[in-house]
Amino acid sequence: MGKRRRKARPNYKDDIKFKYRINEEIDATQVRLVGDNVPQQGIYPIEEALRLARQMELDLVEVAPNADPPVCRIMDFNKFIFEKKKKEKEQKKKTQQTEVKEIRFTPMTDDHDFEFKLRYARSFLENGDKVKAYVFFKGRQIVFQDRGEQVLQRMIEELKDIATVESPPKMEGRRMIMILAPLKTKKGKVKQAQTESKEEAEPKQNGGEQQSDNN
Repeated sequence: MGKRRRKARPNYKDDIKFKYRINEEIDATQVRLVGDNVPQQGIYPIEEALRLARQMELDLVEVAPNADPPVCRIMDFNKFIFEKKKKEKEQKKKTQQTEVKEIRFTPMTDDHDFEFKLRYARSFLENGDKVKAYVFFKGRQIVFQDRGEQVLQRMIEELKDIATVESPPKMEGRRMIMILAPLKTKKGKVKQAQTESKEEAEPKQNGGEQQSDNN
């Protein structure tokens, strides 16, 4: 097949729209037109294919450049690219791996430090990540394994509204480790539910105060 001279086009590998030739960029002298909006599917001279696309106020898009002749469709190119990017984004979101965030305690962790780290754990879980919490026993602290387990059990209790225990506390060397996973809820749903629950409770509290004042 002969080739037409085509206009130079930037080659941005990361942008999907530059993976397709459209309209005058198509360098084949003949193309195979497919699609429901084509009057008759088959091989057309490139000039005729372009004329049909212009007549429909759409674009001629080369979808299979390695075929002989190349396969083209007549479509709204911008809409086609939008749908492609949307599909890729959804696919990437589905295949994105969950991160595992680590939080370290000691058997001597005080309440202030515990609450501080608990807030971090909660934010990680609400973001859809797993939490690997562990108690590190330094030197003679190894004899206080019961205290370490109490720290982790307290964490389980504090986070039971948004997390489930994927791996219960167990000793690995000088560390007692457990893994918490977020409940099967969408990102932000737990936080939203907590806010809604709080808002629902407030009118009741205010109503109780008004009733008390009336009495």
